[in-house]
Amino acid sequence: MKKNWWKIICVIFLLYTVVAGFLIDVPHLPILHETIRNQFFHVCMWFAMMILFTVSILYSILHLSSGKQEFDLIASEATNTGIFFGTLGLITGSIWARFTWGTWWTNDVKLNGAAITMLTYFAYTVLRNAITDDQKRGKVAAVYNIFAYVMMFVFILIYPRLSDSLHPGNGGNPGFSKYDLDNTMRMVFYPAVIGWSLLGIWIMTLRIRIQKLKTQSEL
Repeated sequence: MKKNWWKIICVIFLLYTVVAGFLIDVPHLPILHETIRNQFFHVCMWFAMMILFTVSILYSILHLSSGKQEFDLIASEATNTGIFFGTLGLITGSIWARFTWGTWWTNDVKLNGAAITMLTYFAYTVLRNAITDDQKRGKVAAVYNIFAYVMMFVFILIYPRLSDSLHPGNGGNPGFSKYDLDNTMRMVFYPAVIGWSLLGIWIMTLRIRIQKLKTQSEL
């Protein structure tokens, strides 16, 4: 029970996010209206993705310095789980765009940057599957992972701030913190970030255990 305390927190926070996220009063803003509730899902999934990709690059660096295959396994599954949450982020973002901007996708710098980031990480999985030797695969994948992580920061966090963007907080647009003067959304947003991030870590650990069991069964 002591080892699973963070899983209990994950479940509680996610239940709270779903229930409170749809029931609390939110700022009645033009264009956004009730769709602003998607911030508890879309934005938080991107937070979870970035945390998982950060875990991945840290273990890629550890693998390069030590050569331990376990570090490569953790880096790989952290990336795979991050890709899952990134895909969910793209889907929820597209739905949000449909109801606020009138289209599923628009030529927005941050949307295009997010798409390029996901394609970069999809290429990571293709690269791993193309190399059969474990040692070589781990080293090549680790080096590429560092490149992909840098590209993520460039296309998601840096470049959109230098160009016009429809997203709040970019291109001169104020962020949600400027809008949400009563702070009611913060009561759900922060637990949502923690909950979705813990869920990502949970899924990652399960994937690692599954891969270890597969390896043991093949011996």
